[in-house]
Amino acid sequence: MQILDCTLRDGGYYTHWDFNAQVVDAYISAMNELPIDCLELGYRNNPQKEYNGKFGYCPLSVLKYIRENSKQKLAVMLNEKSTKQEDLEKLVAPLVGVIDMIRLAVDPENLERAVVLAGKVKEYGFEVAFNVMYMSKWNQYEGLYEKLPCLNGIVDVFNMVDSYGSVTPEEVKQIIAKVRQHLTCKIGFHGHNNLQLGLVNTLTAIECDVDSVDATILGMGRGAGNLNMELLLTYLNKHAGLKVNFNKLGDAILAFMPLYEKYRWGTSLPYMISGANSFPQKEVMEWVSNRVYSFNSIVRALDNRMDKKVDNAKYPVLKVTKKYKQVIVVGGGNTVIEHIEAIHEYLNKNPETAIVLSTARHANLFLNRKEPIFYCLVGNEGHRLTNNVGKVKYAGTCVLPPYPRTMGTEVPEFAEASTFELDEISFIDEYKDSVTAIAIQLSLKLTDGEVYLVGYDGYSGNVLSEKEVSLTHENNEIFISYAHTHGTQLKSLTPSIYHTLNVTSIYQLID
Repeated sequence: MQILDCTLRDGGYYTHWDFNAQVVDAYISAMNELPIDCLELGYRNNPQKEYNGKFGYCPLSVLKYIRENSKQKLAVMLNEKSTKQEDLEKLVAPLVGVIDMIRLAVDPENLERAVVLAGKVKEYGFEVAFNVMYMSKWNQYEGLYEKLPCLNGIVDVFNMVDSYGSVTPEEVKQIIAKVRQHLTCKIGFHGHNNLQLGLVNTLTAIECDVDSVDATILGMGRGAGNLNMELLLTYLNKHAGLKVNFNKLGDAILAFMPLYEKYRWGTSLPYMISGANSFPQKEVMEWVSNRVYSFNSIVRALDNRMDKKVDNAKYPVLKVTKKYKQVIVVGGGNTVIEHIEAIHEYLNKNPETAIVLSTARHANLFLNRKEPIFYCLVGNEGHRLTNNVGKVKYAGTCVLPPYPRTMGTEVPEFAEASTFELDEISFIDEYKDSVTAIAIQLSLKLTDGEVYLVGYDGYSGNVLSEKEVSLTHENNEIFISYAHTHGTQLKSLTPSIYHTLNVTSIYQLID
């Protein structure tokens, strides 16, 4: 049995396939002293719209450098769905003498088409492997097993890919038995770790005498990640007598540890739910990586998907029967606390003002006001409303974005009767689940006069977190769209570093 390490290829989903030279050198050096038979380095891709780094394209110079420094067999991957036969002269021909194996990522629906492509790749002299995805759903592809004989004589290795990390050991046994009835080539297994079955499934595959298995350093891989190479090697060292240089294995771990500290891949409840139900990893990974979406929001969205619902709740559309002279939108910045006395004085002098809380973070500062209060509910704001206001102190109206909501709907039970949804968000095409977009659209419904912001401070400092960068970009785009639609910038009455706002002072509006 052979062991393939695909850290740079599968792990690249977290780094956009950028790994610095120090990490790569340490990785190659460690791999040279470990019982690893093959390294999968990345993708050979046609130009993509989004950014892909070095190992998303695997330039020939990079591959030659690794070839000169690596003792192992080397592989790269092609995406079958985006690779045509005429692309092979550019993507594959230059690799002759540098790369040993070409692995094709194959959708089961495209199996027969992929065989034709594999035959063309084979003509260049490479060993060819199929990574056939979505193993947990193979029974849903009519006639899949009966089509497998067309691989014989062309494909060297047939890798079963548990894309969703959801197959069980018993299913691994059953599927291997079925595959063996139709194939004469080698068989491999590539597991993901959504349900933390990566190790047991791989060991089950080994017990069933597969020819190769995949793993990655620290389990680095798309979504919930893969089987940890260090775990596999430690187990095989203890139970199969595999010789492992643990000092070198430790070096590999140390090289990737900073990336783990940054990205924190691995399973979590959203990945567990998505895995158990064979939901696409890509979308769940985007949700989990999006620092704006709360954990509860992601789980709720997955619950809706399990129930085959576009959303879990629908509310009456908000109908505005009274217009106010102006609206104050309250954000979550600390300037709300710093200038709360001035905000209250302004409200006292302008009784025909509606208060829109884009977040309930500072809701407790407005609980005794007589003005109408509107709470924007999206993401985790329902939970925040419960914690910061609660049933006893709640009085107001909750407003949701238009139906259906991407991440589902959470409304506290005490606010059910006073919750409504917007019929549209018309001033911007993006970020329609943003509390700021909801607050501004609601304000436009509530007044024909001024819309003032307080508490939209922006984030200062030379180094911002991913969440801060994301929110800053999102809010700037919202403010710009408002200005384009209405011909004027929104006014902030408290200090703000958002250059897309017209910052003035609340103190000039009070005596």
